[in-house]
Amino acid sequence: MIRSVKGFNDILPCESRRWRRVEDAARDIFDRFGFSEIRTPVVEKMELFKRSVGAVTDIVEKEMYAFPDRKGESLCLRPEGTASVVRAYIQNNLYHEDPVAKLYYMGPMFRYERPQKGRTRQFYQIGAEVLGVDDPLLDAEILYMLSLLFGRMGIGGIELSINSLGCVLCRPSYRESLISYFKKHHSRLCVDCKRRLELNPLRVLDCKNKDCIEASACAPYMKNNLCENCSEHFSEVKAGLELLNVSYTINPKMVRGLDYYTKTAFEITCSRLGSQNAVAAGGRYDRLVKELGGPDTPGFGFAVGLERTVLLLEEDLSAASKIDVYVIPLGSEASRWSLKMVKELREKNLSAELSYGRRSLKSHMRRADKLNVRYVIIIGEDELRKGTCVLKDMKNSVQQEINSGSAASFISETVDKGNGILKGEVS
Repeated sequence: MIRSVKGFNDILPCESRRWRRVEDAARDIFDRFGFSEIRTPVVEKMELFKRSVGAVTDIVEKEMYAFPDRKGESLCLRPEGTASVVRAYIQNNLYHEDPVAKLYYMGPMFRYERPQKGRTRQFYQIGAEVLGVDDPLLDAEILYMLSLLFGRMGIGGIELSINSLGCVLCRPSYRESLISYFKKHHSRLCVDCKRRLELNPLRVLDCKNKDCIEASACAPYMKNNLCENCSEHFSEVKAGLELLNVSYTINPKMVRGLDYYTKTAFEITCSRLGSQNAVAAGGRYDRLVKELGGPDTPGFGFAVGLERTVLLLEEDLSAASKIDVYVIPLGSEASRWSLKMVKELREKNLSAELSYGRRSLKSHMRRADKLNVRYVIIIGEDELRKGTCVLKDMKNSVQQEINSGSAASFISETVDKGNGILKGEVS
């Protein structure tokens, strides 16, 4: 037996219904906020992520699925979505169409890391990016949009943490203060962080090594090094969140694992997930478009982890059925009639399935029950002669004989009204 590659999982039908619920909720919310969908390739040039995510990051150094093509060009499976969206924005000159681009995406990302609950090597993200707006109220509005999304899915216990990572004006002085601090704790740092210290000391704050976490306990905060512009921007973000009644906490130690972030950074977590509790994260990236060769354009965006979000759905959708009507024929003549019946039902926008095979009625009904269908139509030789069929409401255990010629219309009206089947014959 050939098995799937480790960390590349199948999403089976019983689970994909939950995924669809998250995706549908996201599309509805994004539509309300004026976003349009963009679909980018899963394969990109490796240089894109070296320049955007940062060469001195775990993603680029350890986690990317990188490979040369037949001409020797370095390619990779995309490890995150923002860089790909920005590349498409620049390449296709979307900034000429509208000064503000509001884009969202859904799809798989790839990172070679230890598979764990809610995170596999092929994992899925839902993300949104706004390009062309530097107003701090935009940051607050997008965070409000995220709170609506989780509320729409009925997910409680969500916590929003925010921080400011500063800008090119105030980051250098903070960088020097970090280097000075960590040099005093150099012996406690892991091998990677000793190397990162000179190249990008903020990466040390993001290290998951226990010794590095302890060494970072008293590290200086960015909030104490913000320039006037960044400090004012952060204050307005907080004011916007309060105006929109979005609860938040400030986490002065939070840094994002990607180099392109500036000013606002955030994470959304849920304690029900245990130690790996982040379900969404993002922030502002005002320099990324320019650094990738486009015009000087501010940006703000986020990504939601689809696997972890699905784990938080409280409603059990595993028993949900997509079948409205299950048609059971008893005999060859009835089978031919039933084939026409499922056609009529589907033309009335109902989902219908024909029960195939010469089996007992009990066997047919057992499968109907397993599929959790709402209505069952049964037709045998006696019903064919009379021009009727038996219609059973599986939810209420009520059945009646109805005219076979009007069965499709009757069921369609019943489903539209959300009613159970009324007693009495329909002719």
